[in-house]
Amino acid sequence: MTQTEDRFDLAGFLPYRLTVAAERLSAGMARRYREEFGISVAEWRVLVHISDAGAVSIRDIHERVHLEKSKASRAASRLETAGYVTKQVNESDRRLIVLALTDEGTALMEKLSTIARQYQARLDSLVAPHQDALNAALDTFMSEEL
Repeated sequence: MTQTEDRFDLAGFLPYRLTVAAERLSAGMARRYREEFGISVAEWRVLVHISDAGAVSIRDIHERVHLEKSKASRAASRLETAGYVTKQVNESDRRLIVLALTDEGTALMEKLSTIARQYQARLDSLVAPHQDALNAALDTFMSEEL
């Protein structure tokens, strides 16, 4: 075997490529909502999850969007201070805090959702010829224990 054959090909390593692609995609979207609304990636994830699922706990957000509990908690606190979410004690489990959107949070999510749909449309146009294969591959990665 030659030294070239033994060399690890980082540029071809799928986990690396997916991580870099995900970071680039996230950064493109994050730049827009950070500049227009002062929202961080963690705050975006909290808002989107609450908007999608209704009133939820930090644990729910952690489990669903793979955001560390401490980051989700800090993001929720900033969103509460900004008036976008409320925190209440869960009546069935008093150890949990339930987050819900305020009217201001709902209005913000409408604006953020418009931006997200526009960004999605742009991405869809970039990968249109490969969309079905890409979605199938991503579904496989998301449903399998690897």
